[in-house]
Amino acid sequence: MVGFRSLAPKTRNLVVAGGLSAFVLGVYYYTMRAVGGTDELQVAIDKFEEMKKKDAGNSSNAGS
Repeated sequence: MVGFRSLAPKTRNLVVAGGLSAFVLGVYYYTMRAVGGTDELQVAIDKFEEMKKKDAGNSSNAGS
């Protein structure tokens, strides 16, 4: 801590900004790894949209 106080104010700001940026990027990386990169809600929405398209296609073919 003594060495940190001897630095110039701009240098201290850069050190703090670097530390905070590293922390935020670490949390983001950890979160993305924990989630596994798949969004369950988006997968469910995609399935619903696909079923809706198939259903619309079947009803338009039945009317022909």
